Amino acid sequence: MTDHYRSSGDEGGTTPYPYHPPRPEYAPAFGTPAPASAPGEHRRAKRPVALLAAVAIAAAAIGGGAATLVQQLNPADQAAGSSSAATGSNVSQSSKGTVAGVAQAVSPSTVEISAASGSGQSTGSGVIITSDGEIVTNNHVISGASEIKVRLNDGKTYTAEVVGTDADKDLALIKLRGASGLKAAALGDSDQVKVGDQVVAIGSPEGLTGTVTSGIVSALDRDVTVAKDEDTAGQGGGEGEQGWPFEFGGQRFNGDTGSSKTTYQAIQTDAPINPGNSGGALIDMEGRIIGINSAMYAPSGGSGAGGSSGSVGLGFAIPVNTLKATLDQLRDGGGA
Repeated sequence: MTDHYRSSGDEGGTTPYPYHPPRPEYAPAFGTPAPASAPGEHRRAKRPVALLAAVAIAAAAIGGGAATLVQQLNPADQAAGSSSAATGSNVSQSSKGTVAGVAQAVSPSTVEISAASGSGQSTGSGVIITSDGEIVTNNHVISGASEIKVRLNDGKTYTAEVVGTDADKDLALIKLRGASGLKAAALGDSDQVKVGDQVVAIGSPEGLTGTVTSGIVSALDRDVTVAKDEDTAGQGGGEGEQGWPFEFGGQRFNGDTGSSKTTYQAIQTDAPINPGNSGGALIDMEGRIIGINSAMYAPSGGSGAGGSSGSVGLGFAIPVNTLKATLDQLRDGGGA
C-alpha cells in the first residue's frame, strides 16, 4: 500500500505514516437516506443491501417450506375426509386444565350408539377419531348387532357399519355412512398417565348424550375380565341396567361373564361411569383421549331405575395406547 505524507505539526517537517481514506458509509436499511457517494463508490454501496434482500427471500422460502412440511406431518390439520387419527390437543390455551374447557372441546367428538340385535336393543357410547366418521367403541356395545344407529352431539343421526372388531381387547371400529367434516378427538399417550391425574369422562349413560363427569385416575394396570360378546355373557342383551358384566380381583360384578371372556389391563378411575358410558371417552385435562371407558361397578339394591344404585366411583377404561396399537388391524377388519 502506498504511504501518504502529512505534516506532523509544528516541527515543520513531514513524517511518513500510513493513511487510509475514509470508507464510504452504506445506506441504512430503513429511515434516513444515505449521504451521496462518489461515482466510483455507488455500485459497491448497493451490494450489502442486495445481499440482505437475497437472504430475506431465501429465509422466507425455507420458512414456507417448513410450514408446509409441518402441515403434512400433522394429521389434525388435514382436510375433511382424512383417515388418520388426530393428535395434539383440542382445548384452547385459555381453557386448558378446566373441566369446562375439556367438555367444550371433546363433547362434539363423542356419540351415542344404539345397537339392535336379536337379543334386543343396547345403548353405548363412541368416540369420533377421523373427520369422515370413523368411531371407536367397545366390542360388547355393537357385538351381534344387525343395525347400528349413531347420534352425534348436535342431534344428527347416522347409520353405521362395523369396520373391524377385536373381542380380546373389547374394541371395535365402526364407520358412519355419508359423514364428513366431523370433529375428531385428539388421541393422547396413556403411558404418560399417573395415579392422581385429573380426568373427565364423556358418554351417553341411560341415553343421556354428552354427559360429562370428572374425577381422578385411581390406579393403573388393573386386570379386568369381561365377556367377549353378548352371547357369552350370562345376562345377554348387551349392556344392561347394571352395566356390562366383568370380573376384578376374583369377584364378579354386574352378573355372569359367561364362558368366553378376555382380560386386559385397564385404567381405574373414580369419575362416575354409568351404564351406557361404555365406549365413551376418558380424557386428560389437555383434552386428549387417554382411555375408552369399558366397565363400571353399579351395585344393585338402590332406589334408582331397575334397582340399580348407579356408579360408586369404580370404573375402568382401556388405555388409548392399546387402541392405537390395534387401529390398523381394526381398519383391516379385525384385531391382532
